Parts: sequence; C-alpha cells; structure tokens
Amino acid sequence: MKRISILVLILCVCFVSVAWGEQQACTAYTPWAQFHKLNMRRWNRCEKVLGVNNVGRLGLKWSYSAGSQLDSSPAVVSGVVFFGSFFGNVYALKAKTGGLLWSYTTGGYVDSSPAVANGVVYVGSEDHNVYALNASTGAKLWNYTTGGIVDSSPAVANGVVYVGSEDNNVYALNARTGAKLWNYTTGFGVYSSPAVANGVVYVGSGDNNVYALKASTGALLWSYATSSGVDSSPAVANGVVYVGSFLYNVYALNASTGALLWSYTTGSDVTSSPAVANGVVYVGSWDDNLYALNASTGALLWSYATGAPVLSSPAIANGVVYVGSDYPDDKVYALNAKTGALLWSYTTGTVEYSSPAVSNGVVYLGSYDHNLYAFGLK
Repeated sequence: MKRISILVLILCVCFVSVAWGEQQACTAYTPWAQFHKLNMRRWNRCEKVLGVNNVGRLGLKWSYSAGSQLDSSPAVVSGVVFFGSFFGNVYALKAKTGGLLWSYTTGGYVDSSPAVANGVVYVGSEDHNVYALNASTGAKLWNYTTGGIVDSSPAVANGVVYVGSEDNNVYALNARTGAKLWNYTTGFGVYSSPAVANGVVYVGSGDNNVYALKASTGALLWSYATSSGVDSSPAVANGVVYVGSFLYNVYALNASTGALLWSYTTGSDVTSSPAVANGVVYVGSWDDNLYALNASTGALLWSYATGAPVLSSPAIANGVVYVGSDYPDDKVYALNAKTGALLWSYTTGTVEYSSPAVSNGVVYLGSYDHNLYAFGLK
C-alpha cells in the first residue's frame, strides 16, 4: 500500500509539473522564432487572441516600407519583428508600432527567413553568407561563407544552426562561433529549409530527394526520391515527414525509415511548405489552391481556390489557417481550418514566398509591394 501511495504521489507530481510546464509555455509571450516556429509544423498552438469567431475583424495595425520586395518570412520574438529584403537588408521593427530598431546590410538580397535564438538572429544572403547578428543591436557577431546563394532559412537547435546553400550542401554551424561542424553534399542546390526533430535533420534538395541526416554528424540516415526538385521545406509531426515537390506532389514519409506512406497530386508544382495541426496537413500549390489533407491517409478534406498561385506557406493558429497569394490576386487570407470557409482577406501586394507569422493576436506578412504588414483586431 505504501508503495502504491508513493507511486501515486510521484505520478501526481509529474502530472502537475507537465501541466505547469504547458501552462507556462502558453501563458507567456508566444514567439514565432523561425520559419518552422520551432515545432517543425508552422503551428502556433498557444495563440488565444485570434480565432474563428473574431478573425473577421482583423485590420491593418501598421505597415513598414522596406523599399524593395519581400520574400523573407518574418520572425517575432520578445516584441520585435525580424525579416529580410531584396535590397540586402535585415530589419528589426517594434512589433507594436512597426518602428525601426535597426537594420543590417548584407552583400546581396535576403530571401532567407531569419531564425532567432538566445538573443541572436541567423539569416542567409545572396552573397553566399550565413550571418549571426545581435538581436538587440544588429551588430554582426559572425558570418560563414558557403559556395552559393543562401535562400534556405536557418533552423537552430541545441546550439547548432542548420541551413542549405545553392552550392548543393546542407551545413551545420556552431551557433555561438559560426565554425562548421559538418556539411552534407546533395546533387543540386538546397533551397529547402531544414526541419530538426528528434536528433534528425530533414531537408529537400533540387536533386529530387528528401534527406534525413543525423543532426550530430551529418551522416545519411535515408533519402527518398520524389518526382522532381524539392524546394518545399519539410514539416515533421507524429513520426511523419510531410513535404511538397515540383511536378505536383505532396508526400508523407515515415520519419524513421523514409518509406512512403502516401502522396497526393495537386494540379501544379508544390513549393509551399506544409503546415500540420490536429491531424490535418495544409499546403499551397501553383494551381491557385490551398489544400487540407488528412494527415494519416492523404485524403482531401477541402481546398480553397485563391485567384493566383499559392507559393506562400500556411500558418495555423487557434482554428484558423493564414496564407498569402501571388499575382494577380495579391491577398492574405484567413480560412476556417476545419471547413476551408473564408473568414477574412486583405489586399496587400503580390505575396510570393513570404509566409505569415502569428503571434499574440497579430498576423505578420511581407509583400512584393515593399511592405511588411501587421494585422490585428480592430
């Protein structure tokens, strides 16, 4: 009886600890710290301000003109929004007002989306470099020079920066010093952004493959040959890797073995990166549609037709899917995650690869009309 009582006590303490940890994770300021939002699936499960019942009241809070088109997706951390621009700048803005805190000029356009960890901003540039900048001041801490353009968005995990380059390589860099830990060479340029989960780096390549690499060494665990090049960035959820490819397909692969679980064929190329929440995969296609697929089977649940290709990657928060559309539609959408019903839209400029970030009741997105937009409740 004493043994059972002690076991019950231990279980209760563990339950309280877990519950407290989850409560802490969702009651504090909720960041969107990198392209995958750390959970590798572009889902802000902690968002409580915006939802299905009030997202129709979204309005423009502010916009900031960067003077050039924006493909970079914003990161939002500690009241600051970070993003890159085609003119080569990395910006830090006040999340509340859009006021400029600092900018840093690289040697080429910045389509890469920043990752923010431990007070440092990591981002790639056309000038072949990966940069580490002080998040408070924008001062350069280090840069690492690859052999090609770095459009891939860094992922930061356990003190390591993982990123792809047009020089065909995936790199692992020491987050503090920028020293190279390892690189893995694929057969073509790597524009896909790595996802890191359970000690494995998942990434696509223009050589038509999805790769799983050991995070500590870069050793190849498996690769899967798709129908064409993979610019889409993988999402990892519940032991499954979801990713799109050119020549129309979305794939679900076993995260441990790379075995194909299912594939779904859209009407055109899929460069959008999937978002996953509550058993559903959301992904855009060049056929003008956003798709919602059953995560277990790949069965179509619904699709929503925008007026242009959907290259932007969706973001999910509190029952709502947010995504941008290309020319000539030029909008950002909020859709009901269960039904695909339109809840709200706003005409920006052309939205290509910039993808929404949702944090603390505000939606942030970049556009080809040179503006970074922030939308909040009216």
